[in-house]
Amino acid sequence: MEKQKEKVVLQAIEGGFITDDTAAMDATHFEARDQAPPKEEKPKPEPKKRGRKTKEEREQWLKDQVEKEENMPLYEKKIEAQLDVPLAALRSEVPTDPKWGVKKNSEGKNVFWFGYKAHLIVGTSSQYILDSLFSSGNLNDGKAAIPLLKGVHERFPELNLRHQTADAGYDFEPIYEQVHRMGQQSVIAYNKRNEGELLGYDKHFAPTCFREHSYRYDSFDSKYETLKYTRPKECSDCPLANEGICQKVYKQKITHDLRKYTAPARGSVAWKNIYKRRTAVERVNAYLKEFFQLNNVRYRTGERAKVHFDMVTLVYNASKLTADRINAQLNQEQVA
Repeated sequence: MEKQKEKVVLQAIEGGFITDDTAAMDATHFEARDQAPPKEEKPKPEPKKRGRKTKEEREQWLKDQVEKEENMPLYEKKIEAQLDVPLAALRSEVPTDPKWGVKKNSEGKNVFWFGYKAHLIVGTSSQYILDSLFSSGNLNDGKAAIPLLKGVHERFPELNLRHQTADAGYDFEPIYEQVHRMGQQSVIAYNKRNEGELLGYDKHFAPTCFREHSYRYDSFDSKYETLKYTRPKECSDCPLANEGICQKVYKQKITHDLRKYTAPARGSVAWKNIYKRRTAVERVNAYLKEFFQLNNVRYRTGERAKVHFDMVTLVYNASKLTADRINAQLNQEQVA
């Protein structure tokens, strides 16, 4: 089924219907047909020994933690463990059993469901599904990003993608690293995690002048991977402009911190315009649920539900390809 989905995308690329320079990632949940298992009561943990561990106890504890981490399934490890794993292994080890999942709705309240997640990467202009991944409902969205990115990069080298967009749920350093390895740029919303204020910079990590006005993003040098910032507009009438206190130009390499420094720079008009394209994947999620029966799984077990998911995504792409071919033929007839 996955090979057939790949063939449809290749046909759309050959037909000139996929010419996107930006792709968007997102996940959506859907419920399982299976009955949720009864809640298991966990035994109470033994009380921890009070006081600081001895040197020998700490060394043994560290060894146990390393061994425990090594023996974990791939998708229970940290995301950076996926960077050097081949695509075939990444896809074969995805958990597919129905599990309880939780997410916050628009009101900030937790919503629970028992079932699965559909992870998609979509062309923002064509709205074709470039790659998809089916998983248990409890899999973190960020842990599906690297398999999706590697899938598109390895299967469709013909695509000239320049940007990868995603919401704050994908704001993890290994995802930025994977996009950078692919020679593309990340446009991902920043998720502040107990981080203090960065002195000398604004909330978008642009440098600020002596009077705390933000420097303006000017351009990106792809050869040296450097962002260029120019003086703030307030410098035109600033009494300190000619005192030699503030620099006229700031340059910052994005490799200094791929998460903070992106091309185009965070907060710039260009960055915001590219990020707006991310809504394409949300529309595709809605189409799959409303018109292609993604929300209506009729089979039990994750293996059968995955077949249902693969059929849904295959039919969606095939329908788009058919419609694009018909429209192209009608346009040719009108011109003739």
